[in-house]
Amino acid sequence: MALFPARIFEDAGQYLDSYAEKVAKAFATIDRNQLRAAATCLREAIYADRAIFSCGNGGSCAIANHLVCDYLKGVQSGTPIKPRVGSLSTNLETITAIANDISYDEVFAFQLRSLGKPGDVLIAISSSGNSPNILSAIGWARENGLRTIAMTGFEGGKARSQAEIALHVDAENYGVVEDVHQSLMHMLAQYLRQNHLTDPSAMGRIKF
Repeated sequence: MALFPARIFEDAGQYLDSYAEKVAKAFATIDRNQLRAAATCLREAIYADRAIFSCGNGGSCAIANHLVCDYLKGVQSGTPIKPRVGSLSTNLETITAIANDISYDEVFAFQLRSLGKPGDVLIAISSSGNSPNILSAIGWARENGLRTIAMTGFEGGKARSQAEIALHVDAENYGVVEDVHQSLMHMLAQYLRQNHLTDPSAMGRIKF
């Protein structure tokens, strides 16, 4: 795939046009069957009252934390379903204690040992797909009966092949990859919500 940007842009408007084109091409690379599998996995978890965990580093951490708002508050707005969602990236005290006393590679997996149960879902977000703490979390989750969804970019890394479901973005610009991951997070939440609205006409009226 071609790297972006491949040249210097003097005009911000031209950069926007080129960036938007890259985002559109990145969206086109999403495997729709994997996307359907992710939606089904999340729906089944909600119906079975299973927990949904998210995690990520850096920009992916922000997406993992934002996910809790959209799935916890957004999905149940105007619907009878109440997802149980939490981010493993949000508790700074816990994360730094595990990183300092054990290993940063274990900051997510260690939390899952106490919180995760068979049938729960882990959404692991990593643009490279090779972050050691992401791989450790996916590995522990799979070994202990949790379902796993990975959001990856670039070549996908090990997370793409190790997770049960891979939402892979075929792009090599971090901003583009993270923009698509954020949109996938929003899209799945809104898709689940619109399927359960008690008043379908409220879809566009309730603040998501």
